Amino acid sequence: MNNRRKFLFIGLLIAAVLILDQALKFYVKTSFPLNGGFNMLGFDWAQIKFTENYGMAFGLEFGGRGGKIFLGVFRILAGSGLLYYTFKSLKEDKRFSFVISLALITAGAIGNILDGLFYGVLFSKSTDITVAEFLPEEGGYSSFFDGHVVDMFYFPIIDTYWPDWVPWVGGEVLRFNNYIFNFADLSITVGVIWIILLGAFSKKFSL
Repeated sequence: MNNRRKFLFIGLLIAAVLILDQALKFYVKTSFPLNGGFNMLGFDWAQIKFTENYGMAFGLEFGGRGGKIFLGVFRILAGSGLLYYTFKSLKEDKRFSFVISLALITAGAIGNILDGLFYGVLFSKSTDITVAEFLPEEGGYSSFFDGHVVDMFYFPIIDTYWPDWVPWVGGEVLRFNNYIFNFADLSITVGVIWIILLGAFSKKFSL
């Protein structure tokens, strides 16, 4: 694959991840109330469940409104740096599998950045009983830089209760894989795992 085709492939890959990520978030945001969704293919352990992330990863928050703006600026700088480094690595003819991994990480990062930057002004507020509206007449639920990241993939492979006879935890909820994530998160995770598995920092390799 020549360099021109590689540049085109990486650009299309980033665009495809962003489009799919934002399309899924738009669908979920405008179709379900908070915690609403459905089972995928009829399986209880594979769900679409709409939640929102109000801060950093894993729902952590940082410094109120000022912290959210700081986090937004940091994300923009980090996303821009990743995008630059992705195409710089491609131009320097680094291992193509490494560049693909970078592209997946970059696209995922930008996907979540878009939520935080724009969703507060583009959508009305989601609640447990109301579904958000796109471009509401009364304005969005917040302001620029104060949007919430939309998550939806939920795979509670184990969702039951500890037997009553188990010491200390008997009768309590037992869940395995309780995290809810989005397509951008998945793209980042695949990119990171790909780098680790392939040891993709060597040069002069083409898929």
